[in-house]
Amino acid sequence: MAKEELLEFEGTVTEVLPDGNFRVTLDNDHQILAYAAGKMRKFRIRTIAGDRVRVEMTPYDLDKGRINFRHKAEGGSAGGTGQRRQQFKRR
Repeated sequence: MAKEELLEFEGTVTEVLPDGNFRVTLDNDHQILAYAAGKMRKFRIRTIAGDRVRVEMTPYDLDKGRINFRHKAEGGSAGGTGQRRQQFKRR
């Protein structure tokens, strides 16, 4: 197995922990501690409890992982319309 080879799993966020960590239950009922990938933090992709995510894990430590993708909600948009609201002062 090459050093760069990562394992990918699907799971559900069960708990949002402080400091940007998440408790994720994988589809095989294994619970891990995960953090959001840098691109998710950069583009401010919010992850809440109940979201479906894709997690990358190294084969050396199967208790920790990195969330690199959050699946879109099936029942509509969870975060609104995706457009930013601007408020202007009236003079």
